[in-house]
Amino acid sequence: MSSKPQPLIQVENMIHSYVMAGETMTILKGLSFTIEHGEFVAIIGPSGSGKSTLMNMLGCLDVANEGDYYLDGQEIRKLSDNKLAQIRNEKIGFIFQNFNLLPKLSAVENVELPLIYRGVSHRERREIARNALIRVGLEERIDHRPAELSGGQQQRVAIARALAGTPPILLADEPTGALDSKTGKEVLQMIKELNEQGHTIILITHDLEIAEQAKRIIRIQDGSLVEDRRIAR
Repeated sequence: MSSKPQPLIQVENMIHSYVMAGETMTILKGLSFTIEHGEFVAIIGPSGSGKSTLMNMLGCLDVANEGDYYLDGQEIRKLSDNKLAQIRNEKIGFIFQNFNLLPKLSAVENVELPLIYRGVSHRERREIARNALIRVGLEERIDHRPAELSGGQQQRVAIARALAGTPPILLADEPTGALDSKTGKEVLQMIKELNEQGHTIILITHDLEIAEQAKRIIRIQDGSLVEDRRIAR
């Protein structure tokens, strides 16, 4: 009898607090959940709910005070900053609301950035970056700088950058927040298609309509997990 495969993400009693003006503020209050390979999960909550702090923990941008976080079987909380940076580069593709593109670099140069940090050769990373841009429909915009692209095109560059390193997780923080509704729907459709191709997607949002495009919703309120439901299709 084969053993059950371990989850991609396992969070156990995650607690995070900080001291401000002599008072302890607890942001995450004992969160526990798992995310399997290939899931499309939306984490939703209002401003101040703790969802952005949770995103930082899941993305290895910060480490919780208490509790355990296992990513692909590896315990995260005890790792060094250098090791966390390596995990971010290899295992997580970030898609941000404001794109976070470098304005002086072309689309293909922006997409190459994570590969530079991995030490990939110029010829190989250029080919990977071009293919990633083709994949998101930007083959005609490869040499354009961000200022020469629409908001939707900039977000596609950001998605291509996230894809270039073939990470197991795509972490999207309000990816449609800076876009008009039509372009936002196009980007969201692209994210859904990436999930259908096997990518694990974690989508952070405050918008229930967007969250319901996922296959599962985790709702955070006042630092606690108040709902975890799967959406029937």
